[in-house]
Amino acid sequence: MKVLFIGGTGIISSACSQLAVQRGHELYLLNRGQTTRPVPEGAHVLQGDVRDEASVTGALGTITFDAVVNWVAFTPEHVETDIELFRDRTRQYVFISSASAYQTPPLQLPVTESTPLVNPYWQYSRDKIACEERLTRAYRDEGFPVTIVRPSHTYDATSLPLDGSYTVVDRMRRGEKVIVHGDGTSLWVLTHHRDFAVGFIGLLGNPHAVGDAVHITSDELLSWNQIFGAVAQAAGTTAQIVHVPSELIAAYDKGWGAGLLGDKAHSMVFDNTKIKRLVPDYVAATPFARGAEEIMAWFDAEPSRRVIDAARDRMITEIIAAQESALP
Repeated sequence: MKVLFIGGTGIISSACSQLAVQRGHELYLLNRGQTTRPVPEGAHVLQGDVRDEASVTGALGTITFDAVVNWVAFTPEHVETDIELFRDRTRQYVFISSASAYQTPPLQLPVTESTPLVNPYWQYSRDKIACEERLTRAYRDEGFPVTIVRPSHTYDATSLPLDGSYTVVDRMRRGEKVIVHGDGTSLWVLTHHRDFAVGFIGLLGNPHAVGDAVHITSDELLSWNQIFGAVAQAAGTTAQIVHVPSELIAAYDKGWGAGLLGDKAHSMVFDNTKIKRLVPDYVAATPFARGAEEIMAWFDAEPSRRVIDAARDRMITEIIAAQESALP
């Protein structure tokens, strides 16, 4: 197939780009040429700014595609532009939504694709919901060939799934205490980007996926205590955990708090029946313990990667002090 990725070099999309080329698809990447991840050999790079419709039109020329994937659409305005650009240019348009769009907190587990979309806590999620609604209307009204994909927390070797990234590992290695929200027992799902790519590439050109929505996640369930423990073990240390209410964290940092209250603070368990039916070879084969080892190997391979956020480090210390002073 001839496939266009708008973006294509991010945490999730980079593995999908690699697998698309490996499977023989003719892959085009539209981006501004500003990436730290390599472009797969054999992919065609089109330089353009997706936020500038004239720039995109000029970069694409008269090329048409079997599938177009926008990895960087976040607001209804973004997808409105895509509907105009690709209405007669593709047989399938894939919108990357988010599993955080599902009802938060969920009233029933496991989450399926029919779980209501409502998140009163996080604007990012509400914008994704609005995008889905606009694209669904375009499919119903005019047959715009949309497929909606909802990733949950997907990572690669460069992305620690901890708020604060390497700063948290540095605290662990120095014997300092670290924050885990709530009591650390809420369940979470972490999906390696190589695993995600298998399910995702299997959706491209799949007629059963057009007009539908599907999430792609691992089946491994981990508590946040276990996630911090796995990272600490991979880092050759232990985690001295202090449990802090998400509301207290939000009082110190609204952005951090929104990501907790609107997503990570709540147990999320996903039913992956639909993706396995649509893509029979999909299986999430990478346990997070192995993924954590890859992550720490990447950080430890180059000192410049081990960036410490001094302001975040101080905030963590302050929050822990506030929490411990409130305990009897």
